[in-house]
Amino acid sequence: MTEQRIHNFNAGPAALPLPVLKEVQAEFLNYHGSGMSICEISHRSKWFDDVINDAVARARRLLGLDERYAVLFIQGGASLQFAMVPMNFLGPEDTADYVNTGTWATKAIKEAKALGKRVAVVASSEEENFSYIPRAIPFNSGAVYVHLTSNNTIKGTQWAEFPDTGTVPIVADMSSDFLSRPLPMERFGMIYAGAQKNIGPAGVCMVIVRRDLLERKAEGLPTMLRYATYAEKNSLYNTPPCLAIYIVQLVLKWLEETVGGLAAMDEINRRKAKLLYQVIDLSEFYQGTAAADSRSLMNVTFRLPSEALEKKFVAEALDAGLGGLKGHRSVGGCRASIYNATGIEAVETLVDFMKDFEKRNG
Repeated sequence: MTEQRIHNFNAGPAALPLPVLKEVQAEFLNYHGSGMSICEISHRSKWFDDVINDAVARARRLLGLDERYAVLFIQGGASLQFAMVPMNFLGPEDTADYVNTGTWATKAIKEAKALGKRVAVVASSEEENFSYIPRAIPFNSGAVYVHLTSNNTIKGTQWAEFPDTGTVPIVADMSSDFLSRPLPMERFGMIYAGAQKNIGPAGVCMVIVRRDLLERKAEGLPTMLRYATYAEKNSLYNTPPCLAIYIVQLVLKWLEETVGGLAAMDEINRRKAKLLYQVIDLSEFYQGTAAADSRSLMNVTFRLPSEALEKKFVAEALDAGLGGLKGHRSVGGCRASIYNATGIEAVETLVDFMKDFEKRNG
């Protein structure tokens, strides 16, 4: 038990900016003089209209979106999008290209195939345990979309640059690196991101979709599984997760007004990642698990000489106020998730701990 906040390296739900948490705390019982909590106000009220409209406007400014794109808030996390994407965009004769770079991409492929959709896995890094991002991919010019996972939380890999897919739009699961860097939006037909890793709490998924894709009319889909439903009703067809959207709005405000936008955020994230990778690269005690040209700026994965030392590392780190450093249960090892809200000070503290731990146990 601790009464102090720790440095949070959890992979998701993950750290939120402290100024955002303080603003939520200050407004929680009486939102903007309403006499009600944000959890109590009507989603049809002007108060919540202001919340969701401001969130949409800030997302547009941060990404430089024009009116060709709709900004949506959908429940069900990124996992629901694995099914909604092919449901909405692929007809009986259509094909989509998928790139398999790990667990979440694998699940997206599985969901599309389970729906009986025609899926071409045009590249995979499975033969090397998903330790790298594929290059020189033979995309199909007739595909409706190319699906990829921009950052892989479990394996610690990330697309440093997005591939040239010609006229075929990219559909990207960006749950774990969304709004961490500027994006070439002209390449994307759709981006979706579960909030709980980089932009807010669990409970909502932000979807940015090109409006021309909404014109693809999938037959027989229930109302709540149609992207057009959310676009036509400003994500207010049913009661949305108001608290989660409100916190996302505040995170977007923090990104825009405190950090200074995505270019500034990208510079900070690169500094943080460089600090950690330098420790790993200069050590024979720590070993990175991702190929050097595919390393994630969000999830730094590494191993120690033995599982016993890894267990000791995680336990002693927590005692030192450094939480969430255990690797994913499917791969073991250690992982430091250094999303937007994890500051330089937290990473510097971790680096110092890693050097000291190696000195004592190496």
